[in-house]
Amino acid sequence: MRSTSSTIRTHRAARTAAAVVVGALALSLTACGASDDKNSDGDKNSGGTTPGAATVTLPKLNGRSLEVAAVWTGGEQANFKKVLAEFEKRTGAKVTFVPAQDPIVNFLGSKIAGGQPPDVALLPQPGAVKQAVQKKWAKPLGAEARAQITKNYSQGWQDIGKVDGTQYAAYYKAANKSLIWYNAQVFENAGAKEPARWADLLKVAQNVYDSGVTPFSVGGADGWTLTDWFENVYLSQAGPDKYDQLAQHKIKWTDPSVKDALTTLAQIWAKKNYLAGGPDGALQTEFPVSVTQTFTGGAQPKAGMVFEGDFAQVNIGETKAKVGTDAKVFPFPAVGAQAPVVSGGDAAVVLKDSPAAQALVTFLASPDAATIQARLGGYLSPNKAVPLSAYPNPVQQKMAKALIAAGDDFRFDMSDQAPQAFGGTPGKGEWKDLQDFLKNPADVAGTQAKLEKDAAAAYGNGS
Repeated sequence: MRSTSSTIRTHRAARTAAAVVVGALALSLTACGASDDKNSDGDKNSGGTTPGAATVTLPKLNGRSLEVAAVWTGGEQANFKKVLAEFEKRTGAKVTFVPAQDPIVNFLGSKIAGGQPPDVALLPQPGAVKQAVQKKWAKPLGAEARAQITKNYSQGWQDIGKVDGTQYAAYYKAANKSLIWYNAQVFENAGAKEPARWADLLKVAQNVYDSGVTPFSVGGADGWTLTDWFENVYLSQAGPDKYDQLAQHKIKWTDPSVKDALTTLAQIWAKKNYLAGGPDGALQTEFPVSVTQTFTGGAQPKAGMVFEGDFAQVNIGETKAKVGTDAKVFPFPAVGAQAPVVSGGDAAVVLKDSPAAQALVTFLASPDAATIQARLGGYLSPNKAVPLSAYPNPVQQKMAKALIAAGDDFRFDMSDQAPQAFGGTPGKGEWKDLQDFLKNPADVAGTQAKLEKDAAAAYGNGS
């Protein structure tokens, strides 16, 4: 899961969001069960939507067939198919899920060249949305979809679905990518407490290591997990203004602020014994395994902590660990003055302009669709009309509440704002450069040079 336009760069500093997230997640994260955010018929904390109630009118589409493409696999794909089943039930249309490969723009390009584009695609990067518009693949959203977006989304989430002022995308899924999950039994055995600052995280890592457990599981085979590590360190250490400038390539990757962030990352990445399997093992570990191996093996898992977003709950659910009891979470610690808040998301885009395709995106922009997937877990929606009670446990309810309360005060995933050749292609650009850095964290200057060369080529402003 990874996940813009110039509007993102006008967002206010992330302080409010950081405070909200830190405050919400610092509360006691208890086992799944009844929440203090009660919400059946009139939750004062919800958007007033009764779970399961139809709030959007959809046309009858009997006999129509649709294809929707996304890179989701496993639990994410299975849960999304349940949402599509509800659309089928309400409209009479037949929807087929088309598994896409990364980078999805390349996948769609081959489908379009072959004359078989899907009707709708879920794009995990704003840069991909912009590319789809530039290639004239994406179609503007219709009035019904725009009405749902205006009604249910904050201005910031509306704006990142626009290109040159036109609404092309509806953000169906959001992610809080500033979280570290930990094995509660490992922390208890190590006498470790949830850290609030980077220096505290380093102390916790040493405590976990001294207790006989490797501190971190890193899914380095998926380069996007490494860009997320960098972005959280950089946002907190360099600040939101520098973050925006680097996201636009208005400053170079050879800037001293990048050196500082890479040097900070090396405080963990350079300690081979801190990484499950060492750097070589991390580079062979895909994201889902990085999560599951943290929560299997009882009191002796392969690692005590794993960094990634709220969506890690889907993978935790594949183990016997219970979120809130066995698997707990804390906000990414502050490196600088403020803790970072990095968001990502997946946006629905119409590729074949038809009443059926527009109806599907309208449905995905409504609280009806998001409420279904929220109940299944491992999912957050930026749709503010989704009731908190739809989320299946107090941990996720607090995450959802923090996301909505943050409003426009967040920073979108930097690599997802970049041209896909730099920020979203396996084996190339930032993904590959940071994988090389994980292998050799001593080469800060060389990594900066490679990052700048690849960024300049992708942004088309230098060599």
